Amino acid sequence: MKFSTNSIALLTWLLAFLLAGIIISRLPLAGFLDAVASLQLQDWGIWIALNLGILTLLAGRWFILTRALQLDLGLLQILGIRQAGQLISFVTPGPQFGGEPLQVYWLWKKYAVSGPTAILAVGLDRFFELSVNFGVLLLAVLALLATATAPETEWLTISAVLLGLMLLMGLAGWLLLRQPARIRDLVGRFASSWQKHPRLQNLGDYWSQLNDQLQTLATDCRPALGLALLTSIAAWIGMIGEFGFLLYLADIPIELTSFILLFTVVRLAFLLPLPGGIGSVEAALFWAFQSMELPLAMAASLIVLMRLRDLLILLSGALVLPSLNSVRAHQ
Repeated sequence: MKFSTNSIALLTWLLAFLLAGIIISRLPLAGFLDAVASLQLQDWGIWIALNLGILTLLAGRWFILTRALQLDLGLLQILGIRQAGQLISFVTPGPQFGGEPLQVYWLWKKYAVSGPTAILAVGLDRFFELSVNFGVLLLAVLALLATATAPETEWLTISAVLLGLMLLMGLAGWLLLRQPARIRDLVGRFASSWQKHPRLQNLGDYWSQLNDQLQTLATDCRPALGLALLTSIAAWIGMIGEFGFLLYLADIPIELTSFILLFTVVRLAFLLPLPGGIGSVEAALFWAFQSMELPLAMAASLIVLMRLRDLLILLSGALVLPSLNSVRAHQ
């Protein structure tokens, strides 16, 4: 029996909602009702400001990279493309991927960016995001490993996987910079059956253009790359602070080790192949609160606050979709 891509996506969504439903059914209803009702006006203001700051930093990193590629895009335009891509990634089954091809398309169609440059712009942003994400998670897991928190959990295995992913990304970056011919030959063999397609006949030229731009970035734009890295780290500091503020809003008394545990399991749950971490995040929090012997009503409050934040961020992406799919902008 063969499954289409749509069937697999539908089954993934059903699994995600089933898992989320099972977890939510075991949480106190009062926790969901009280979480939003207890928020004061100043709480909303601080919470919104924190999230706007994080989104601006993430868009700012991409803005820095696009400027290094000599693209004339404003910060608001970058923010719009990023939020729309995040919307697609959230609803696509997979570990936070899915919106990148559309981001490339929007850069090309809406802002007349060449295909190779658009691919490089999106790829660089994802490279910075993933490498810093894995690095922060690795440090958090090592901290948990050092404190012997929840020894039954395979923190050592998780740290090895994260380290392996970082090394793999580093190797891929080194090959792109130092051994571009090998990558070109590999891509050529992979796409050999489609070489006669009109859009792929110039694949070699596209690769040469992409590689030339990457080499220029590595040699002439190191300050910009360093600033992009610092911006990524600043955004992660903001995300850690926002998570701490959510714990405060949910009245969850947390010491440092418990905070690291909760933050780590939530971020790892988002990496699982379920759309938006639906089900996996709820299950991770349910397990963590039980292991720490904290009231499940607090877990319910935290879940509803996190999902409310996700909904508002997704709505911001949905608002810009019509403009991105309109006719090409004049430059």
